[in-house]
Amino acid sequence: MAAHELAREIATKRLSPVTLIDAVIARAERLQPQLNCLAVKLFDEAREKAKQAENDVAQGRPLGPLHGVPITVKDGVATAGHRLPIGSFAFENNVATTDVLAAARIKSAGAIIVGKTTTPECYHKVLTDSPLFGVTHNPWALDHTPGGSSGGAAAALAAGIAPLAVGTDGGGSIRCPAACTGILGLKPTLGRIPMETAPDSFACYSFAGPMARNVRDLALLASVMEGNAGHDVHSQRASREQLIYREPANAVRGLRVGWIPRFRQFRVETEVAAAAQAAIARLEADGSVVEILPDTTFDNVFDTYVVIATTAHAARFGGLIDQLGDRLTSSLRESILQGRTYSAIDLQRAADQRTSLFRRVQDLFARLDLLVTPTLTAPAKRLDAGGAINTPLFAEWASALYPFNLTGHPAASVPCGFTARGLPIGLQLVAPWDQEARIHGVAAFFEAVAPWAHRRPPV
Repeated sequence: MAAHELAREIATKRLSPVTLIDAVIARAERLQPQLNCLAVKLFDEAREKAKQAENDVAQGRPLGPLHGVPITVKDGVATAGHRLPIGSFAFENNVATTDVLAAARIKSAGAIIVGKTTTPECYHKVLTDSPLFGVTHNPWALDHTPGGSSGGAAAALAAGIAPLAVGTDGGGSIRCPAACTGILGLKPTLGRIPMETAPDSFACYSFAGPMARNVRDLALLASVMEGNAGHDVHSQRASREQLIYREPANAVRGLRVGWIPRFRQFRVETEVAAAAQAAIARLEADGSVVEILPDTTFDNVFDTYVVIATTAHAARFGGLIDQLGDRLTSSLRESILQGRTYSAIDLQRAADQRTSLFRRVQDLFARLDLLVTPTLTAPAKRLDAGGAINTPLFAEWASALYPFNLTGHPAASVPCGFTARGLPIGLQLVAPWDQEARIHGVAAFFEAVAPWAHRRPPV
């Protein structure tokens, strides 16, 4: 069931939160050996929270919009009293003392956290495996990755372990696994959902965001998480009331769409290209005005991103090389070492190029309402594909993703089909700043007309 439906059933006493949590935990226990999607299990605590939630309903107390609804939260998103290892032996005994604000808000809304989901070590790649927790598998094909770095969140969600998940996205880490597992994931406008713990709030390119199996749930979780935070400089411009979702009528009629079938230097696999092109044709058939964008706006963005991302790894995780030795993921070590090769001048040039990219995208939105791309150039990769943020695989596979981490524009992946083998394919929707509602409307259009809304993975 959808999260908003579960919340309604609980509030009207037709569904017991205890029964619901027990069912979700039973499914998690059955699938965890196959998927390895949970880094930290919170089952006992969740059961206690469910009993309290049931009592609150019985006593007629005020209920939040997610009262009694199960949710998972990505490892690395701090929740008070829970482990915070981020997939690394260096942090395996870390325990968060406070909630980050987005997590505090989902708790205040009544959601019950059943577990923290797996990530690659320190979020450094778009596959999900780590020295501490091992390899996470895709519920659509166990020999493939669910993507990353929010791969555990996506795998759990797609497999029916809770109807909602909280992920983070520093280079595609929500949208990549959403595409790989046939769910929806939103990277919001910079500052819309606070990242008050980001080491550099001014130059932030990392985002917390919602993941869900349907559009209404995605919008509902976003509305709970969003809003001003005193320690996040970009959130100072955000208003919690702006993004409450109301499904628009005729969401795609007259919409001016910029269609980017591929980023010029990168190849898109045939089945992905065909599914994305079919989605664009459907937009046109229902009244959107589509313009193909074969321009150079996004050329060489990887060269900018890799300087910013690897120098961040070098600055924040460089000490792990001496601390962990061969217990550190080799690809994270390589990213740190690459980051050390750049100078302050290189980093400043990358920052300037980031601003130039933002302005070029703003020029596109001066005449367009939405940009659309394939989310990834290929479906889910094999488990051993690699995928660190400084590699050619990342540069190509995620070529449509990391540009919008740098520009801060809201972007979401929505399912748009399957390969012949049954692997999901994603379509990315990108809107002007603060226009998440436009993304929700177009996503709802696709949800209504496409068969992916009714398919489930085979696990």
